[in-house]
Amino acid sequence: MIKRQYEMTISRADFLRLLPAAVGHTPFVAEGDVLRGGTDGGGRWQITLTSLEDLALGPVRLPRQRVDFAFNGCSAQQVEAFMRRFERHYQRAGG
Repeated sequence: MIKRQYEMTISRADFLRLLPAAVGHTPFVAEGDVLRGGTDGGGRWQITLTSLEDLALGPVRLPRQRVDFAFNGCSAQQVEAFMRRFERHYQRAGG
């Protein structure tokens, strides 16, 4: 099993809205805070969301999530490809 963990400044609703594209539009099942699906190579992934305390920047409050990834039956290369696609879809630019 390969695991990864991120802390993301995003609401749960926005995370779920972006997830289908981030996982390559492969089918997945949501059971509460746990999301499960498969990879192109036959492995399985699981994402567990945990709400964290909002990030406060003066009067601005930003929602945060801890995102735990677990991969079963996936090679290191498959996990890296999955994570690159995931990161591209959640990347935000400032300016």
